[in-house]
Amino acid sequence: MQITSRLTMAAHMVCAIDYFGDKLPVTSTFLAGSLGTSPVMVRTIMGMLKQAGIISSSKGKSGITLARPLEDISLLDLWRAVDQTEAKSLFHFHEAPCPQCPVGGNIHAALDGHLEAAQRALEDQLAAVSLEEVEAEVRRRADAGAARQGA
Repeated sequence: MQITSRLTMAAHMVCAIDYFGDKLPVTSTFLAGSLGTSPVMVRTIMGMLKQAGIISSSKGKSGITLARPLEDISLLDLWRAVDQTEAKSLFHFHEAPCPQCPVGGNIHAALDGHLEAAQRALEDQLAAVSLEEVEAEVRRRADAGAARQGA
């Protein structure tokens, strides 16, 4: 199982918007450089974040800004905005198990509760982490790196 890179890219973007927002206008081109990806990919994720009410953007010099404070944005908010499937479930079953087979007729029911519990655990962990915490860790690490380079 693997969640796409859109979640980590969205976290990177939100942290960069906060980190650089008071120093310079944050644009999709700027974010693409920070992420090491194309501006098209950044704009795709920006559209999802904007639709979820996490960021806002306007034409002109102001660039991209946060629509909510970092402490009010969780990793779960980002995941739901950019990566959660239409079905809202991480796990998918093969579509045509044989209902007459003892395994095929019962595998779905046997796994459902376990898979739902696994998804709940993931969602609970993502909900427990705010982007304020992530961005604070980014700043701490950036400051430590700058201190090492300056020493």
